[in-house]
Amino acid sequence: MKMTVAAAGILAVILAGQIADAKTLEDVLKEKGVITEEDYKEVTKTKPFNYQLGKGATFTTQDEKFQLTLGGRMQFRYTYNDFDTINGTKSNKSEWDAKRIRLIAQGYAYTKDLTYKLEFDPRVLANASPGNSKGLIESYMNYRLIDEAQIKVGQMKTPFARQELTSDGALQFVDRSIVVDAFKPSYDIGAMLNGKIADGLVYYYAGVFNGSGQTTLRGAGAANDNMFAARIAVNPLGDMAYSEADLDGSVKPLLSIGANYFMTTLNKTGAVLDNINSNYAASSGWLGKGLGGGKFATNDKIDIDSYGVDLAFKWMGLSLQGEYLLGEAESQRTATKNHLMARGFYAQAGYMIIPKTLEVAVRYSYFDPNDSVANDHITEQIGAISYYFNKHNLKIQGDVGNIHTQSSANPTKPTDDMQYRLQAQIIF
Repeated sequence: MKMTVAAAGILAVILAGQIADAKTLEDVLKEKGVITEEDYKEVTKTKPFNYQLGKGATFTTQDEKFQLTLGGRMQFRYTYNDFDTINGTKSNKSEWDAKRIRLIAQGYAYTKDLTYKLEFDPRVLANASPGNSKGLIESYMNYRLIDEAQIKVGQMKTPFARQELTSDGALQFVDRSIVVDAFKPSYDIGAMLNGKIADGLVYYYAGVFNGSGQTTLRGAGAANDNMFAARIAVNPLGDMAYSEADLDGSVKPLLSIGANYFMTTLNKTGAVLDNINSNYAASSGWLGKGLGGGKFATNDKIDIDSYGVDLAFKWMGLSLQGEYLLGEAESQRTATKNHLMARGFYAQAGYMIIPKTLEVAVRYSYFDPNDSVANDHITEQIGAISYYFNKHNLKIQGDVGNIHTQSSANPTKPTDDMQYRLQAQIIF
């Protein structure tokens, strides 16, 4: 572990001396006042080929009716888990991983109002086992009628949870909070109405999806039970992007307040839930944990409702963010009416010690998968340090956290698992 951290420190020093924010000649001339805004727009107008760091290589036809941008990102991670063995015989774990390898193609076709995106993970595709369809990440097209009314169809992130909607390449920790991972529906196939109002003062999203998760069609027993999801975000002080850390050192404060909701219905055939999204229903998800040993009866129908509110703030290198998430599941059977409620929240803060370069951050998360059961919650306390060579485009991050787990089966012996992570990322 010490050798790993030392090697990362040496790499950081070497790279820091060689990499700076890339600026074009036009940018420099504009900043120095050599050329006017009109001159800048003229020399930076659409080119047949252009490369922009962090966005990729862009190809545009001469008539400007078609455009394709090719790019991607890579994350390489080292994790050391120091498991608490009070409740079992867990072994500590040391692991290197190419966590996310993404190739992205996006652009517009026929008109600038018809945009598209294709994102996939070749690592997942290469190791896909039968039935594993997680290699295709996003595949959609979006048609803009006006800024306030746009239609998106295909596979996309469902509009739920601010941190989930923030790209994994734009986080100030190595990964998302355990709470968001437990509640997110994440990628699904469907259609969504979305819009941007008053230059980013308000964003809204409302869509209908399969409800069965990433690249997964609906089960035969749930043909009429689509998932509905909606979100609204208000930015009263000006448009605020879904990106963590105040890397730009915002001169004026920025604030975003959001709320989201989704609903779906699951059918239980024997011990199997049809049309189920594996994100929130997996063993680590709120529904999977809360269901326990078969809370709902065979051949039941279960109504799912999930709610969330969030807040994000940035100013002068300081960034604050938090979310509160709640999920409910209720049986439609008139005789039993079984009910499950799960809740959780996280709060995090970061500050740029060296503007645009070095940041420290802390986060606390709380997750209760079943509020009717005592002593079954999970908490996360984590601290992070990030070195940004070129914003999120090139960075090294490390975090250390404690995962505290209370078990109702053994309430007097909770576990405290320490986790150490180090990750390098490049976006190209």
